[in-house]
Amino acid sequence: MASGAALHWRALESLYASAPVNRLFASQLTITGEGAARIAFDIDESCFHAAGAAHGTIYFKMLDDAAFYAANTLITDRFLLTTAFNLHFTKPVRAGRVIAEGRWVSGRKRVLVAESRLVDAEGEEIGRGTGTFMRSRIALSGLPGYAAAMQAAAG
Repeated sequence: MASGAALHWRALESLYASAPVNRLFASQLTITGEGAARIAFDIDESCFHAAGAAHGTIYFKMLDDAAFYAANTLITDRFLLTTAFNLHFTKPVRAGRVIAEGRWVSGRKRVLVAESRLVDAEGEEIGRGTGTFMRSRIALSGLPGYAAAMQAAAG
């Protein structure tokens, strides 16, 4: 029998997969532990800007999502909202598998801080970011992607 935390983490993974925006990206979220999330995704020319490398929106999305889900592992009742996010580009990427690693840094009540980094297929960092996230009024249990996973686990 899975623990309550593990059920919450699997439901967060389901929530990520259910978001319509994620149909645009070949990506998969894995919650790796409390305060930790990992997103694997593939970069190809569909993500490029005019100069032939991944557009900054890809960096932001994956860094924000990894940090967000790392923070949301600690909150079991509410959906978090990104209130600020600082992003640093360190290297362009043109193609291949990229990993976004997120980890919670501080806060558990109203505002949480988490950071993330992007690593390319060679293991080199290509970007990093830090975000602040706050509890919303949106109940996780009311979101179809989350609720369906929790109901399936309950049997």
